[in-house]
Amino acid sequence: MTVSVFGLGYVGCVTAACLARDGHHVIGVDVSTDKVAMINEGRSPIIEPDLEPLLRRLAREGRLRATTDAHAAVQDSEVSLICVGTPDVGHGQPDLEALLRVATAIGQACIGRTAPLTVVVRSTVLPGTNDLVRERLMSAATANGHAPDIRLASNPEFMREGSSIRDFDHPPFVLIGSDDANTVAVLRSLYASVNATVVETAIRTAEMIKYVCNCFHALKVCFGNEIADLCDALGADAQEVMRVFRLDRKLNISEAYLTPGFAFGGSCLPKDLRALLCVGRINAVEVPILTSILPSNEGQIRRAVESVLQHRKKRIGVVGLAFKPDTDDLRESPMVTLVETLIGKGCDIRILDPSVVMARLHGANKQYIETEIPHISSLLCDSVAGLVEHAEVIVIGATCVEATEVLAARRADQAIVDLTRGALAAPGAIREAPVWAAS
Repeated sequence: MTVSVFGLGYVGCVTAACLARDGHHVIGVDVSTDKVAMINEGRSPIIEPDLEPLLRRLAREGRLRATTDAHAAVQDSEVSLICVGTPDVGHGQPDLEALLRVATAIGQACIGRTAPLTVVVRSTVLPGTNDLVRERLMSAATANGHAPDIRLASNPEFMREGSSIRDFDHPPFVLIGSDDANTVAVLRSLYASVNATVVETAIRTAEMIKYVCNCFHALKVCFGNEIADLCDALGADAQEVMRVFRLDRKLNISEAYLTPGFAFGGSCLPKDLRALLCVGRINAVEVPILTSILPSNEGQIRRAVESVLQHRKKRIGVVGLAFKPDTDDLRESPMVTLVETLIGKGCDIRILDPSVVMARLHGANKQYIETEIPHISSLLCDSVAGLVEHAEVIVIGATCVEATEVLAARRADQAIVDLTRGALAAPGAIREAPVWAAS
C-alpha cells in the first residue's frame, strides 16, 4: 500500500521506516523542513539504534520520501497514520492541537476524493479523542457537501526509545481499535510482516489500553524501588529479593489478580501489607505506593455501598460472603464489611453463599461466625428462590453458579449491582455497572 505518516518524531519516523522496509511505499509528512530534508537524504532526525542505515537504504531505493505538503501526501495514499505528539499542557491534560490540525489537513485533502481513505491514530490519546478526530476529519472533508469515505481506527504503538525497531517487529500485540471490518482488514494487511498477535477491540478500549500499560509500567518501577528501600532498612538483598519474586510466573508476573472485580480481603493480604507498613514506619522508610493500597481497597467498599444505597430500597439480597469464591473464609472479607455497613444503614439483608452456609453448620469458620459475626449468621439463606423472593436489590459479589442462577431468576423490577464488573455472563440479564464505573 501507499501510506502517509504524519509526524516524523520517534513514533512516526520508526513506523515510516519499518513499513517502507516491509514493502509499502511510505510518504512521511512533517511541518519541519529540517526533518523532511534529513529523511529525503537518508539521515535520521532522531538517535535510535539501526535507524539511520535503514533510512539511507530506503531513501536510495525510493521506498520512503518525506514532504511538508499534507495535501499531496494524502492524495497519493490509501492509509494515513497520525503519529504526532500529545504533550502535557499542564495538570495532565494532553495537548491535542497538532493532532486536530493534522486531522483537519487530512480532511481537507479528501474533498472530492472518491477512493476510501483509512485514517489511523497511532498517537497516545485518551478515550474519546478519536471521536474528536472523526468530527474534525468529516467537518473539513465535507466543506463542499460531499462526504468522502473516511474510515477511522485507533492503533496505539508499543515501542520503546532505544529498541523501537525491535519493538515494532516484535510488539506484545498489534492493537486495532475499530468497529468496521474493512478497516480492520486494511490494518491487518498493513502489519502483515509484524510477528505478533492482532487484537481487535472497540476504539475507546484501544485508546485506554496504551495508558493502562504505561501506568502499570510506572507502578512496577516504583513498587520495585519501594521494596528495595524496605530491603535496605531490614538488611535484605533487594536485587535477590526481586530476582526471586520475578521467578513466580504463576501469581507474580502473570494474569493473576489483574481481573477487574471487588476489593481484596482474606487472612493474608491485609495482614501482611500492614506488617510491611508497620516495619516501614519503625524504620522511617516512606512507601507511598504500599501505603495507598489499603485506602484504595477501602474506597472500593465505600463505593459499593453507595451503589446499593442509591436505589433507596431496603430489602437487599447478597450473593457471596467469603472473601473469594470456593472458600468459607470470612476473615477480613470485604463482603462482610459491605453487609455490616448496609445493616447499619437500616437495610434488610439476605445472603446466599453455600460454602458459608456449610461452615455455619460444621466448617472451620463455625466458631468465627458464632463469635465474631453472629448477626450475619442469621441472615444466611440456603436457596436461590429465597434470596430472589426477598430482594429488591441484588448484589453480585461472587462468580459462582448460584450467582448465575440468581441473575437468571431475577424479576424485572429488581436492580442489580454487579461487583464482579461483568465477570458473569447471564443470558438476558440486564446488569447495572457500579456507580463509579464509566458509562
